[in-house]
Amino acid sequence: MNGAPKRLCQYRELHIPSSPEDIITKYPVVIVMELKYCLVFALLAVLIVCAGCTQNVSPAPGTPVPASGYRDVPPAEARDLIAAEKDLVIIDVSPIYALGHLEGAINIPVDQLDAKIPSLDKTKPYLVYCHSDTTSIAGAQKLVQAGFPRVYRLSGNYEGWVAAGYPVTTG
Repeated sequence: MNGAPKRLCQYRELHIPSSPEDIITKYPVVIVMELKYCLVFALLAVLIVCAGCTQNVSPAPGTPVPASGYRDVPPAEARDLIAAEKDLVIIDVSPIYALGHLEGAINIPVDQLDAKIPSLDKTKPYLVYCHSDTTSIAGAQKLVQAGFPRVYRLSGNYEGWVAAGYPVTTG
């Protein structure tokens, strides 16, 4: 029989425990399960990467803001909005307004916005910005929650506006 061990005790003496042959013959289900987990993990990783590649597309200028919230506008679109909407109110919700702000902007720091909201005209459109996303998002959300129907938020914030070469002022 080609030198193969004839008895189980001979097999155990000559056999190396946990050899690949032993693992494959004893644990084929384990190997298949490990491959399934690897495949599931790889597919999950691909889905996460694909989800991160989606774009946030803004509607065309002049499109009404959805009732559910504000609309992010990039600096170029914000510039066009400022030129087109003569009654647009620009609110800088930053505490460092004096260091630099968009021309025509009024300063209402986000922590004071709730107190100022009753004095604002809900029929006018509002462009909210800051030096940080967190603060400008909070400011835009406060206006929307108070019932303002046309709220825009400058995506890229003050730094994006400056980087685009648009005018700013200090004081």
